[in-house]
Amino acid sequence: MIVVSDTSPINNLAAINHLNLLHQLYGTVFIPEAVYRELTDPNFPVAGAAEVQTFDWIQTRTVSDLTLVEALTSELDFGEAEALALAVEMQADQVLMDERRGRLIASRLNLRCTGILGILVEAKNKGLIVKVKTLLDALTNEAGFWVSEPLYKSVLQLVNEIELP
Repeated sequence: MIVVSDTSPINNLAAINHLNLLHQLYGTVFIPEAVYRELTDPNFPVAGAAEVQTFDWIQTRTVSDLTLVEALTSELDFGEAEALALAVEMQADQVLMDERRGRLIASRLNLRCTGILGILVEAKNKGLIVKVKTLLDALTNEAGFWVSEPLYKSVLQLVNEIELP
């Protein structure tokens, strides 16, 4: 399985000490150089910086199609644009991305996209985590990841952790 990630899933899972879920679910995760730079910028330290530099299962790749990257940067930041361009080049099975606009463009490019909430649902379904709610609460409280209340409840209902009235 070929999986390409944007910055957000790596950063947010690292912030709550669950980056290993990506390795357990997907094996190798590829990131473009722009995502590597976003995560390792010494002027803006973030969770995941050390991991992308040391974990051998996170592999950085150079994007060849700079024309596609340029076209995508009219709507997305460089990390998202390069992640989508790399996914197209590698014929990725999945792109890990949270940004709504990026996910819409991924769909237009016929790329299968999953965000951090989908990753947590998949991790629970495969028995890698016991509760999605615990990690979802950590993401919102510790990592500053924003989830609307209806989506929060919907995800927890999906994994049978709450029942809606």
